[in-house]
Amino acid sequence: MTIKAIVNAIKYERWCRVLTVLMRLTVGGVFIFSGFTKGVDPWGSCYKITDYLNAMGLGEWTGLALLLAASLAALEFMLGIAIAVGAYRRSAPWLALLVMIVLTPLTLWLAVTGAVADCGCFGDALHLSNWATFGKNVLLLLGVIYLLLFNTSVRSVFGPAVQWMVMAASFAFVMAVAYYGYFTQPLIDYRPYPIGTRLLADTAMQESGDEESDDDFIFIYSKDGQEHEFTIDSLPDEADGWEYVTRYHARRPHGKVIIQNGNANNGIAIMDEDGNDVTIDVLGANRRTLLLLFPDLPHVGAMNSFALNELTDAALVADAQVVGLTPADTHEIEQWQDISMADYPIYNMDDSELKTLARGNPAVVYVEDGVIRWKRTLSSMDSVEQPIELSAMSDDYDQDAIMGRLMLAYLAALAVILMINRSHLVVKHIFFKKKPKQ
Repeated sequence: MTIKAIVNAIKYERWCRVLTVLMRLTVGGVFIFSGFTKGVDPWGSCYKITDYLNAMGLGEWTGLALLLAASLAALEFMLGIAIAVGAYRRSAPWLALLVMIVLTPLTLWLAVTGAVADCGCFGDALHLSNWATFGKNVLLLLGVIYLLLFNTSVRSVFGPAVQWMVMAASFAFVMAVAYYGYFTQPLIDYRPYPIGTRLLADTAMQESGDEESDDDFIFIYSKDGQEHEFTIDSLPDEADGWEYVTRYHARRPHGKVIIQNGNANNGIAIMDEDGNDVTIDVLGANRRTLLLLFPDLPHVGAMNSFALNELTDAALVADAQVVGLTPADTHEIEQWQDISMADYPIYNMDDSELKTLARGNPAVVYVEDGVIRWKRTLSSMDSVEQPIELSAMSDDYDQDAIMGRLMLAYLAALAVILMINRSHLVVKHIFFKKKPKQ
């Protein structure tokens, strides 16, 4: 008995049809979640794709990272919707199979080599180990194969005539989410530093005026992909392959992980040009600080300097300090100061932490008493007119409200499409149903 004969024999059994619906929702749901989390944070997806390209020795293609990030988010989200509602019952599983044929070997390579620490499949919303990601993709591949065999046994929620409308609405939704995420800030912040996070957890210790020394810190070094902790008296020799990662204050109440207001993060370290930690000076209590983030200082562009200087002047009038943060070296910082005539100090911060704190190049973060009050890209801000109220400068960007409106508009569009497409069946059922025999 052939596989085709077996499939035809069982595909219309009740249990098989129920399993098909469940498989649609499961496989489709994973694709939807994956595409949405990539779309909500296109900067993060772009950084992750750049890591992939560099790990593969394709650094010359990093200029396409943003396009690839947006395309992958749209593809996964639309494909997930199509599978979940049963649209394109034959072609959608085949397209999903092609995607999995690419992703499954890729995640196996990541699991074996560890070339990229985190696959980024679900953005910052959910982190899986590389082996867990590979296992997830194997199960997903099996689900796609099942749908290849049995997906046609259950009708689609939407008729064939309007399925393209469903895809168009899905594309518009995920691109609108990505637009806000790229040009302002992600509408849903899955990162460790959402608005309201206290960046300095041990405030009492900092306000007491105690001086810190290297004896107060635990240092983290990595070797062969493994991280280890050391005190100042037992630091390893970098000549032996050890690489410095970060440090944290030993007297913080929860060790390396700071938990404050329900948010957890590792704290941040801001260093001056001599390697001194000036984090408390910048973010300590009773301070209002406007952080200017330059993750890629050479590409900020001189045209942004006017807006930055205008913002700096207004902030200083409002009695707030302005500080630039960048992973750039001293030479690049000096070049930027010459070009922009920047009148604010620029300190160093770890590249990954800087990109995690806020998205954009440059980005602006307002911190009050060590707590993040708002953050957004410079390009999304209106021109500054003095005097300004710093705490209210981002009142026009209500992330929850915008996300709610986009979601409501998307669901309403699907409901209208469904109503137009299936209303004739309701009318037929009501007015033309078979009359009972007399």
